[in-house]
Amino acid sequence: MSTCCSPQRRVPPAAQRDRNTITGSVSTLEALAALAPDQLHMVGLAGGTFLMGSEADDAYPDDHEGPVRRAVVEPFAIGATTVTNAEFAAFVLETGHVTDAEIHNDSLVFAGLLSKQLQATTPAVQAAPWWRQTPGATWLHPYGDHVTVLEKPDHPVVHVSQRDAAAYAAWVGARLLTETEWEFAARGGLEQQPFPWGDVREPDGVPQMNTFPGSFPDRPGAPVGTVAAHVFPPNAYGLHNMTGNVWEWTSSWFTSEQETAVLRGGSYMCHASYCRRYRTSARSAATSDTSLGHLGFRLGLTVQ
Repeated sequence: MSTCCSPQRRVPPAAQRDRNTITGSVSTLEALAALAPDQLHMVGLAGGTFLMGSEADDAYPDDHEGPVRRAVVEPFAIGATTVTNAEFAAFVLETGHVTDAEIHNDSLVFAGLLSKQLQATTPAVQAAPWWRQTPGATWLHPYGDHVTVLEKPDHPVVHVSQRDAAAYAAWVGARLLTETEWEFAARGGLEQQPFPWGDVREPDGVPQMNTFPGSFPDRPGAPVGTVAAHVFPPNAYGLHNMTGNVWEWTSSWFTSEQETAVLRGGSYMCHASYCRRYRTSARSAATSDTSLGHLGFRLGLTVQ
């Protein structure tokens, strides 16, 4: 599997901090939390049987997208969008949760989003130099500097590990989705289509998801980064951005031999020239403490 999508942490954190201390400005957290909706927007799905995976020409065999197999899904509920900055702020404000990025005191950020000073001083990931190991990059400060997400309350929260995502899910009485549930939901009832809306990436030339514009990685044709979690039309199940925008943690393992968790959906950094993982069957993976500037999560809920 390529490391272009999800570079991983391979060393323990350099230092631990007091987990009972709320990081960041309390006033900023309060302002963000005040913008969170009062209720979760979950969509109930009846479950069923579907054809999972892909053997199409644009699939990645090394990612174990195939073989196509029949999978069964029990009834469940899923978040209509990924968890947002405002929602995560409410969680941090109440619990004092300290994310893995804060414990490690760094996270990976796309170089094109960094200030000129940080572009000049941050080390690049050798296999994917567009990723920079950025001190101070967290969910609240996604670019490692003084800029916060206060002006982006409805954007997906990023720089969260699987552990962070699971902690939030437990706080609201939910859980992370399994990989099978995620793909069933992403397909929106369509059989073996690469996108949540069908087989054409941009019907009538109109973008349906947030991926990298222009020429990757140095010549974007438009602003790069997350967009609001509800932007772009939903699929037939009423779910927004099941592909593009941010990768999403699941609770499943990538293979039985690898202790890495499955990521689904692709992100704003996906581009046809190097990473076609903006498809309903595409997969990636990362260790459970990995945090990245294009990685968030969506909630799942067991339905009795």
